[in-house]
Amino acid sequence: MKRVHKELEEFQLQKGWEISQESAEKSTESLLLNHLLLTTEIAEIAEELRRMLNRAYDMKEEGVDGERAFQLAKEEVAEDIGKEIADSIAYLFKFATFFQRDIELDIKNKLSEINARTRPNLQKRMKEEVK
Repeated sequence: MKRVHKELEEFQLQKGWEISQESAEKSTESLLLNHLLLTTEIAEIAEELRRMLNRAYDMKEEGVDGERAFQLAKEEVAEDIGKEIADSIAYLFKFATFFQRDIELDIKNKLSEINARTRPNLQKRMKEEVK
C-alpha cells in the first residue's frame, strides 16, 4: 500500500494535481475542490452500481435466471467500476498525503478500534443464541 501511495503522490506532483500547501487560503480552495472531485468519483461508483442493477433487472425481465442475470450484469460493469474505484482511491491518497497520514497504519488502527468495539457485542450475541 505504501508503494502505491508513493506512486500516486509522485504522479500527482508531476501533473500538478496535489492539494496546495501554498497558504491557508489556497489549501482551503484546493481541499474543497478535491473534496468535490472525490464525491463526484464516489457518485460515479453509485452510477455503475445503478447501471448493473438495472441491467440485471432487464435481463430477468427477458427471461434470464436471476442469479445468471446478476453475474452477467456484474461482469458488464466490472471494468468501469474498477476505474471509478481507482479514481476514488487516488483522491483519498491525495488527502492522506496532504495530512501526512500513513494510510496503511490508519486502516490497521481503525480495524483494531472496530474489533475492540464489536467483539464484546459479538460474544454477547453468541451467548444469547446458545440459550
